[in-house]
Amino acid sequence: MKRISNQEKKAERLKGHLDCVNLFAAGIDIGSTSHFVAVPQKLDARPVREFSCFTRDLIRLADWLVQVGIQTIAMESTGIYWIPIYEILEGRGLEVLLVNAHHVKNVPGRKSDVQDCQWLQQLHTHGLLRGCFRTPENGIALRAYVRQRETLVRKASEPIQHMQKSLRQMNLLLDNVVTDITGKTGLGIINAILEPPYSTLHTATSPAKAHY
Repeated sequence: MKRISNQEKKAERLKGHLDCVNLFAAGIDIGSTSHFVAVPQKLDARPVREFSCFTRDLIRLADWLVQVGIQTIAMESTGIYWIPIYEILEGRGLEVLLVNAHHVKNVPGRKSDVQDCQWLQQLHTHGLLRGCFRTPENGIALRAYVRQRETLVRKASEPIQHMQKSLRQMNLLLDNVVTDITGKTGLGIINAILEPPYSTLHTATSPAKAHY
């Protein structure tokens, strides 16, 4: 007689009227201070739980999911808050699906009394969610360098824009006659403007007027 494993028994209990693509699916509502997690009701007496975002709590979250037999998780890619829990769950060998929040909101049939994590869990169970593109591990560092370079280049141009604005306010249309005000010609003109003969003016002025 074939012996039925505990995992197969759980799978039989989870089968319902609708086709279930992912029987052991969980949903996580990502937040800045805490995450709400939902698993199938037949897997745990408390199918919805809240975990803080501290590392020790994220480890507890992963331990709980592994303990109840979860194999795949769906979560919204909210800001950067999903990254720590994503890496912890992925390190446990679990499949993690990053979902576009706009796509989830467009799925019809949502009930008002269902929490976000439960709604994600239900949709993922029936295979109604589509994951976002996730950069491969060897490309994450490169993407971070490229984005940092773009930020530095953009910030480096801000002082030049302030210079052009100040010159315009003084009706010095230097950018109309010089292609690059930070080039040799442009900086030569700006340095000449910033170095008037103050010493000659102070010498020709009386002490009282100079003090004023």
